[in-house]
Amino acid sequence: MVNSDATTYINLPGLIRLQSEARSLRLPSARPARSLQAGQQRSPRRGRGMAFAEVRPYQPGDDIRSIDWRVTARRQTPHTKLYEEERERPLLLICDLSRSHFFGSTGAYKQVRNAQVAALLAWLGLWSGDQVGGIVFNEEDIAVVRPARRKKTVLKLLDDLAHCQHQHQEQPETPGLVPRNTLDTALQEARRVCHTGSRVFVISDFLALSDETGYLLTALSRHNTVTAIRVQDPLETHLPDNGRFAVAGSSGPLWFDGRDHQFQQAFANRVQQHESQLNQCLRRAAVGCETLSTQDDPAVFLQSLLGPKGHIR
Repeated sequence: MVNSDATTYINLPGLIRLQSEARSLRLPSARPARSLQAGQQRSPRRGRGMAFAEVRPYQPGDDIRSIDWRVTARRQTPHTKLYEEERERPLLLICDLSRSHFFGSTGAYKQVRNAQVAALLAWLGLWSGDQVGGIVFNEEDIAVVRPARRKKTVLKLLDDLAHCQHQHQEQPETPGLVPRNTLDTALQEARRVCHTGSRVFVISDFLALSDETGYLLTALSRHNTVTAIRVQDPLETHLPDNGRFAVAGSSGPLWFDGRDHQFQQAFANRVQQHESQLNQCLRRAAVGCETLSTQDDPAVFLQSLLGPKGHIR
């Protein structure tokens, strides 16, 4: 497991050490980039780039410098080589560290998994030659790191991830207090700083959805590729079937009895209602979603998001 000692809180040195985990995810590229345009992401446009795409019959208007003379001689008709141009694709990470993430029944707290997966993505983006930035927030603070292709920028983002996590010595949440920042606040900020064509990851438990969340995600995904990474604890989907348990709340511990069938049914209905609301929100916004459990290793989880050469999809 990544940084198994950090179960409730992970500091800046711990996030920096994740470079070694990220290196194991980054596979060597088949051909080195020599283009003047930095970045390893391939453009859907075909042109004179560095990555070979295919050979097809010559068409009027094709550059004669791209003729494949060997194929032309073999087939006795002119054929042209096509290439995929590699272009820069900025990476923006939206990291929700609100109080609902200061929780975990197994593995590590949700805020730790959030910070770990964000750090791994940041290192991967930097090593791919892309600009990396992020928006990190909790109820009181929000930090905006504009995308840049510098290690200093990634370190600033990691420092914000460490700073915005909640800790045990902090004062308990005040019941009824309206938070200064929410997921909607961060999404609004993302629309302001996000470059068109960016790769955006929204890392959150998505427990604080509002009527505006879907509209903001739709606006963000209209000109960018947006993926939701949902950080979830197993206890949030299924309660134990028997025994009395306590869960920390804003006004103290909340006790429940697993043998209380009425309570279990009410909980299951609430979970189903939220699942339906979240799925509908993401579907309408055309946002894909991957779920990271608190018991999962973030490095293993990220393997499903990487392309065949270790690049972020």
